[in-house]
Amino acid sequence: MTTPTLSTPYEKRVALVADVIRDNSKVGGKAADELAVHVLHALDSIPEKMR
Repeated sequence: MTTPTLSTPYEKRVALVADVIRDNSKVGGKAADELAVHVLHALDSIPEKMR
């Protein structure tokens, strides 16, 4: 029996951004994952009123 893997909302957002990076650039693999974390950090630092 396999146990389901739980993902946090943050992990789902990172995966979504990483997939977009992979699909629309030559960046792939671990580099896309690391870049996704940086992109989300930058987006999260923008005040809510500005988004």
